[in-house]
Amino acid sequence: MPAKDFNRRSFLRTSAGAAGGLAAATFWADATLDAAVQNVNRNSKPSDLRITDMRIAVVEKAPMLCPILRIDTNQGIYGLGEVRDGSSKTYALLLKSRILGENPCNIDRIFRKIKQFGGDARQGGGVCGIEMALWDLAGKAYGVPVYQMLGGKFRDKIRCYADTTESNDPKIYGARLKARKDQGFTWLKMDLGIDLLKDTPGTLSHPLGFVPTMGDRTQHMFTGAELTDKGAAMMGDFVAQVREQVGMEVPLSADHFGHIGVNSCIRLGKALEKYNMAWLEDMVPWQYPELLKKISDAVDVPILTGEDIYLKEHFIELARMHAVDILHPDLATSGGILETKKIGDAIGELGVPMAMHFAGSPVACMANVHCAAATENFLVLENHSVDVPWWGDLVEGVEKPIINHGFITVPETPGLGVTLNDEVMKKHLREPGYFEPTNEWDKERSNDRLWS
Repeated sequence: MPAKDFNRRSFLRTSAGAAGGLAAATFWADATLDAAVQNVNRNSKPSDLRITDMRIAVVEKAPMLCPILRIDTNQGIYGLGEVRDGSSKTYALLLKSRILGENPCNIDRIFRKIKQFGGDARQGGGVCGIEMALWDLAGKAYGVPVYQMLGGKFRDKIRCYADTTESNDPKIYGARLKARKDQGFTWLKMDLGIDLLKDTPGTLSHPLGFVPTMGDRTQHMFTGAELTDKGAAMMGDFVAQVREQVGMEVPLSADHFGHIGVNSCIRLGKALEKYNMAWLEDMVPWQYPELLKKISDAVDVPILTGEDIYLKEHFIELARMHAVDILHPDLATSGGILETKKIGDAIGELGVPMAMHFAGSPVACMANVHCAAATENFLVLENHSVDVPWWGDLVEGVEKPIINHGFITVPETPGLGVTLNDEVMKKHLREPGYFEPTNEWDKERSNDRLWS
């Protein structure tokens, strides 16, 4: 036992024995106050912290585009955040003038000031990236990891599942998923789309000329594409061959079915029931809760949605309706660390678990890890970068490899727990320059008030 701990505990026992419960309680209150500030960064006075700058460096092929932002302060400490994968850095830059001069430790205050500028899917990326960086700054200022500021942790390691390269050959796809299991992953996920059927007559009915691709901007219910019984059975057989290789015990989720109608979603769900799927993801857009509930009520397979929802209200509505079985926020869209923790807590009260969607750099990864650690009803966190050899090298300060046998260890260092490896970062930038000045965004202003 460290000498400091021994002396403190010995004194506690002596005080309790000599002066009784009241004196011990009084001392413990004083000791608690002392402990609350003993790890504060003495180079920083949190009450005097002010935001002085925000700059961005854009990493590409990680495998997604990852705009990483840095918020600087008047005391030399900085915070790291990330705009959602595949998004524009402009979503964050347009908010710079609105956070300059603010105390970054006032996270909720700043979030409420800027959240009106976020939106669903990638449009939430700027608000969320800034929110992540504020938590990183506050943790550094007070000398504690982010999860501790959220109320502590429920787990020391975060379970992950990995995106796996697709194949139209079920034996090849099954082997790739089996390799994930052999790597230590305890939860698997596959893509299972109607593109598998395009060369097989009698499996899919659709308007002539329709091409079954995920890039179609027509929503599922409006394409006129429907699975036949033969098509649903063929997709079920594909999963059966995958299950032969990975076994029935490991959770196996599925996504990217294609833009098919509600009745086809039900037909496919029923065809997959006997393969014990962990969830079927985004069968129709999340904006149609009644349709999601129709699918959920009709099949004995968990239904999931949520990666494109901004802020907690729609998550709570979906949970209250029991429109889906599992909700799946992407922290870089849903509102950031605290809002996602609120989502988990709220839907947990309604009996709904939370998985987490993620496809960014290790910066946003650690934001997810801290939130997952602090949220009781968390299930599993996605990662798209297992096959990117330099992904983990973008940062320093955490256990390597970051994903070790399917789990990420929760950092115990202040803030998010990572610093950037500048040398590796510079090798993978989309554009010249590294955290270049963004002075052109310093004075972007308007009357932002939403009420008269």
